[in-house]
Amino acid sequence: MNTLKSLIVALIIAIIAPANAQTAEEIVSNYLENTGGKENWEKLEGVEMVGVMKMQGMEIPFEQVSTKDGKQLVTIELQGNRMIWSAFDGTTSWQRNQMTMEAEKSDNEATENMKKQTKDFPDPFVNYKEKGYTVELVGKETIDGTETFKIKMTKDPIVVDGQSTPNIVHYYFDTENFVPIIMETQVNAGPMKGQTVKTSISDYQEVNGMYFPFTVGSDFTTMSFKEIKLNPEIDTAKFAFPEKK
Repeated sequence: MNTLKSLIVALIIAIIAPANAQTAEEIVSNYLENTGGKENWEKLEGVEMVGVMKMQGMEIPFEQVSTKDGKQLVTIELQGNRMIWSAFDGTTSWQRNQMTMEAEKSDNEATENMKKQTKDFPDPFVNYKEKGYTVELVGKETIDGTETFKIKMTKDPIVVDGQSTPNIVHYYFDTENFVPIIMETQVNAGPMKGQTVKTSISDYQEVNGMYFPFTVGSDFTTMSFKEIKLNPEIDTAKFAFPEKK
């Protein structure tokens, strides 16, 4: 009788467990649904974020614009001067030299990596399969008392010093709300090459029926958003490289 009872219990567990188990695909689907719905994410043509960046004891007001067709723009206010700090018009990527403040075009490698990065709009998890990305549920981890699903996302490789380099990001999703609260990336170049940077993602707020994190920060930089605008009117001329007259 005890043997029969054990078999019945085992059978019940075998039936219930798959129903309760979460796959990476289900976690991503829940995330998109909980933050506004996949269809609404797909409808986004542009996003403008207005906020303050805190780094090295400084507070820098900034605006960041990204569009569905790959354009990106960052405007900052530094010592009372407002300027476009970096931009990408879909073809040419450029930024200002920190010493001279002159606009300089990015090299071919950086530009090609930027083109790949634009696929993340409006969120890397939106239609990730069509983008060629893959996701994998690594397991569960508890972070600062919060239980999370650890998701490994593999994106298109980037090129670093002429070499193709894996582009992998780990996201930690709150198991209750199904939203990322931590993101881990590996530095691929520079003095910190090989080190892992952990970014916290918090303060989700509603914007026209969709939810966005209003605070994103690491040990080096924290961005606090004051306003997020969906499908804003955009002057496309601002993305172009400012040719010297």
